[in-house]
Amino acid sequence: MKKRKITDDIRLRQEKNVLTAKGQVRDVNSRTIFKDSMLVAQFLRDNLDIPILKNVKPEDIEDVTERYQAYLGISFETDTVKRIWLREAGEDSQIYLVSLIEHKSEVDYNISMQLLRYMVCIWDEYAREAEKQKKGITKTKGFKYPAILPIVYYEGSGNWTPELRLQDRIMLKEVLGEYIPDFTYRLVRIHDYTNEELLSREDEMSLLMMINKVQTAEDMTQFLRSDQDKIREIVSKDPSHVLDIIAFTIWSLCMKMNMPVEDAAECVRKVEDRDMGYLFENMEKMDIQEERRQRKEAEQRAEKIEGKLKEKEIQMEKAIESYVQLCQEFHVEKDDTVARLAEKYHLSPTDAKEKVRIYWKD
Repeated sequence: MKKRKITDDIRLRQEKNVLTAKGQVRDVNSRTIFKDSMLVAQFLRDNLDIPILKNVKPEDIEDVTERYQAYLGISFETDTVKRIWLREAGEDSQIYLVSLIEHKSEVDYNISMQLLRYMVCIWDEYAREAEKQKKGITKTKGFKYPAILPIVYYEGSGNWTPELRLQDRIMLKEVLGEYIPDFTYRLVRIHDYTNEELLSREDEMSLLMMINKVQTAEDMTQFLRSDQDKIREIVSKDPSHVLDIIAFTIWSLCMKMNMPVEDAAECVRKVEDRDMGYLFENMEKMDIQEERRQRKEAEQRAEKIEGKLKEKEIQMEKAIESYVQLCQEFHVEKDDTVARLAEKYHLSPTDAKEKVRIYWKD
């Protein structure tokens, strides 16, 4: 069977002007990773520490994302919903995994409510299906809804600051807490793991997490210092569909780190051919020094802007002080001075009143 080459697909995208500029290449969509059942099984085993999920196999995992997004009338590119059959617990034992993926530096404070919408949707649809099979079953004492495990997979380098409980988004929880629905979602933040920890798992999902950790020059340095033999060993046994995902992830990393397109394509070919011998040597050509220079220049520009803003604030404050004292000298009433000050310097009435209080000489 002829193997499809990722490099050919990349060239096709370039011809369609999808990948026309290195600075505009988007990160690999993490939903692609979570749509793969083999990678999800590894993720559950490695990151959740839940005994009933330790032996879940790829064939036990069914992707049902489109069903629920269609039901909700929404389409979030980074959300996935999985139905997981727990074979050891019996034929009908199942749970649902809702994973929301945040790969930007910004965090989403409404994510617990987004998870709740999915959970209610899953339970509602489950009840509808049960009623189709046996009318009235949901009203019986023995009817149970499936468990749902909500997860946020966060690739950002910054801390995750939103609360993990739904109730923290609801007003008056201290007074009415017992009447307010609540749940906690599980946060998996890739930067909480060292490269050594990820590599010790010796599987493809952890390698992808390790690659997606690379967001700065320092991250790249740590990546290059990792055990390259272990990385090559992982890639050498990858099934072709997972190898495709790793190849695209490497391409995205190369573009993000400003590697020349020709060298990036060579890296992808090395992954496809499972020949990792010189892959990471090529990655050293990434423009790390340029990134550091640009970061330093950006910091210097920010410092200059901050200095100018402080200087303008000082000048403004002196002008306000002079204006208040001038009004007083010409016997303008305090209340009239407040009104004039607010209009002239675009201050709120409260701020203008405070300035007059400070600078008015009794």
